[in-house]
Amino acid sequence: MSLPLHHLKMTHLRLLAHLADTRRITAAADLIGVSQPTASRLIVEIEEILGQPIHERSGRGVALTVVGEALARRARRILTELQEATVEVSGLASGAAGHLRLGSVTAPALGLMLPALRTLRLTHPNITADVSVAQSAPLCQELRAGRLDLVLGRPSEPRDQEEFDVLPLDTEPVELLVRQGHPLAGRQDISLADLVQFDWVMPAESSPLGRAVNMAFRAHDMPPPRQTLTTGSFLLTLTVVRQTNAIAPLARAVTDVFAGPDGGYVMLDAPLQVDVGPYGLMTRKGQARTPALDRLINQILGQLPLS
Repeated sequence: MSLPLHHLKMTHLRLLAHLADTRRITAAADLIGVSQPTASRLIVEIEEILGQPIHERSGRGVALTVVGEALARRARRILTELQEATVEVSGLASGAAGHLRLGSVTAPALGLMLPALRTLRLTHPNITADVSVAQSAPLCQELRAGRLDLVLGRPSEPRDQEEFDVLPLDTEPVELLVRQGHPLAGRQDISLADLVQFDWVMPAESSPLGRAVNMAFRAHDMPPPRQTLTTGSFLLTLTVVRQTNAIAPLARAVTDVFAGPDGGYVMLDAPLQVDVGPYGLMTRKGQARTPALDRLINQILGQLPLS
């Protein structure tokens, strides 16, 4: 037979929890702000709801029965959960807490997203985030499905412009990355003919970067470079470049991190201008933005140079 515990009130639970701690009705009454007679009446109400006693008198105050002890343990858990929920909801409402699901293409992930999250971590440590780094097309699909709250990338199909609010942010300059000791490293007289003598590793031709590289060569009436490995994996690209003479076109935000004496990579001084096009900050139209998301957006926008 189930007990009608739903008839218990919050005052009943608070009294039970304090009664288990103090073992005295007067002390428990003081802690919940009621008189001793009122506390005694509340105990009677609890016992009437349960249909069995929860306490018995002892020489040192009040002893809870087995049922009373079990209910007091549950009461403590409920009160603790409610207190934590109060703190969480207050944090969510104020933007001091929350969980963000974010997506970004590589360059703004390094140049904007991570610095913004790093600052937010210092100012609002209860805001957490998942970050997916991928090409714009799958990120837009995740945003459309509601599995991401924000994307730094590019609309990948016509309906994206209709379904997303897109705030243009910046361009994505591309540099050519090779390993230290590469035959072209350090040369000031590199020609386009020199570049096509080596294998290239980059995403598919249908990707924004693949199209931009091919267009850059066609602008000079040259065929695109030999692409023996096609991959969208950032880690695999760096590994292949490190171990071979392959050339990788990568966003400057990436090459700035890995190129240098201690990074094992260098940028080529090459006469090739690759324009991937601008990227923007995308959210769903009509999307309810939490205060935590607004804080992140403000942090991202605050890093951009003033126009």
